[in-house]
Amino acid sequence: MSSAKPRNRDLHLPSLSEAHGTTVVPRYRLREYAVALGAALVTAAALALDERIEWPWMLLGWVALVPWLAVLDRARSLRQALFSGMLMSLAFVLVTLNWFASSIQAFTGAPRMVALLVMALLAPILEPQFITCALARHLARRRAAGPSTVLRASFWRFAIIGACAYIGTESVWPKLFGDSLGYGLYPSMWMRQAADLAGVYGLTFVLVVANECMFAIFRALGGAPLTFSVVRGSDGRGTVIRDTVAPAVCVLASILALLGYGAVRCAQYEAKARSGKTVTAGLIQADVSQYDRMAAELGTFEAVRRILDTHFALSNETLARARLDFLIWPETVYPTTFGSPKSEAGAAFDREIAGFVTSIGIPLVFGAYDAEAGDEFNAAIFLQPAEDNSVTFDAYRKASLFPLTERVPELFESHIIRSWLPWLGTWKPGKGPVVLPLTLRGGRTILVAPLICYDAVDPALAIAAVRRGAELIVTLSNDFWFRYGPAPHGHLVYAAFRSIETRRPQLRATNTGISGVITATGEFLSTAGVHRRATLTGTVTSERQATTLMLAWGEWFGPTALCVGFALLAAQILGGRYGRFMK
Repeated sequence: MSSAKPRNRDLHLPSLSEAHGTTVVPRYRLREYAVALGAALVTAAALALDERIEWPWMLLGWVALVPWLAVLDRARSLRQALFSGMLMSLAFVLVTLNWFASSIQAFTGAPRMVALLVMALLAPILEPQFITCALARHLARRRAAGPSTVLRASFWRFAIIGACAYIGTESVWPKLFGDSLGYGLYPSMWMRQAADLAGVYGLTFVLVVANECMFAIFRALGGAPLTFSVVRGSDGRGTVIRDTVAPAVCVLASILALLGYGAVRCAQYEAKARSGKTVTAGLIQADVSQYDRMAAELGTFEAVRRILDTHFALSNETLARARLDFLIWPETVYPTTFGSPKSEAGAAFDREIAGFVTSIGIPLVFGAYDAEAGDEFNAAIFLQPAEDNSVTFDAYRKASLFPLTERVPELFESHIIRSWLPWLGTWKPGKGPVVLPLTLRGGRTILVAPLICYDAVDPALAIAAVRRGAELIVTLSNDFWFRYGPAPHGHLVYAAFRSIETRRPQLRATNTGISGVITATGEFLSTAGVHRRATLTGTVTSERQATTLMLAWGEWFGPTALCVGFALLAAQILGGRYGRFMK
């Protein structure tokens, strides 16, 4: 037997209430729950600051998970690990994503508390990566041959297994916002460039492993707020990481690798930008929103009249200042079908927009509705002047529709549900990514990858379009319902990562902000802030030849991490069982 004396906190000591058969919760358990809750809230608060995607808050991404990891390591059972993971999901949703409650309130009219309650109930679905990471990490660390033996998983093994479970879950689970820790590295020009290798999930993997290393360092130094001893068996031995050198070297190497790779890639694309063919576009941000309310107050005809007059005027101002190749208006700026009018007034508006394009002599890309066989689509219309004073147009139909507000699953499609929830969407999704040709001033043709709002959250759409030859990404968005907190800036950053992954510049027009001109390195050449009436003149270098690992392999890193994590975990579990059998 070992002479080591076990600590009381590692044992289940019966309280007076348990001795008498009552069910009162022991005080030490209440203290554990309080510590777990406090750690989850601290981590969620740090992640909320990191989600602002600003300097210096991006530094928190390297340490934000440490308090939660410390509590997770105290879990003595799979049930406690599950509890810690679910608690972290709940804290993240309520602290970091609390802005979404305001969006729900504004769109549906539901009280904010009801919106928060719904989000709390959906937390495990919205952010499941904390749960799978907690479970996988605990299984990797648990005693291989029973509760009385030594923990046999090395630090590196359970750190990598946990990180793989975290990233793997994010990549295969249809997350509502597509959020991931890797987006927080955007403020570093050089660090974000590695997204062209493994996407945002690759950056997230680096951050999760770095958090494990930072936790190991704090634990070894004894300076963390939550210090602990590894749960000990009867032999008194434990697997405590006492050497800080290896974790510190891992963090430092990760930082230097990201910086070095980014510096090289930025230099390459700066040279290309100086020698490539440029495209100049005018982006119109009229700060006009809430079309339904406007139509209710003014009437449908007057509402459309005001919207178009505003955009005509701003477009003419922009044309007077610069020689443009084409114009871009935001998502659903024309709040009705184009090309298949529903009334004579609608047909007149269609002719007026076509006449405007003919008069200025350059193409116009704008958001409208498209219709076919009784279905309507959220669309980007490419309207181009022809030689005979007519116009031609193509349309891209939005592929990724936001759940419920834009698209309703067939399971919930009924008159009763729609009578209860009149705000449910009625659009149908498009067939997927397309590439549309745009004939610029002077006759040069450029291939464009159109994206609409929520499309920019999905890397696969931009990657597929660029594989088909796209030289430029044009994004239309309506961020009015997500104008709260960090959401508009976050959505802009998400879009910027699509340019980094594909190495294609991007022009992004929104109705209420944030519009932006984005280079192939993700740099914002110019932006128009939230609720500003503004116009941008953006000149970018189109790119036809550049390729990346993301373009070659697609979203390869997340599924690969999931498979690697599963294989390592299976080997750990089976290895432990085999060792016990041999004994």
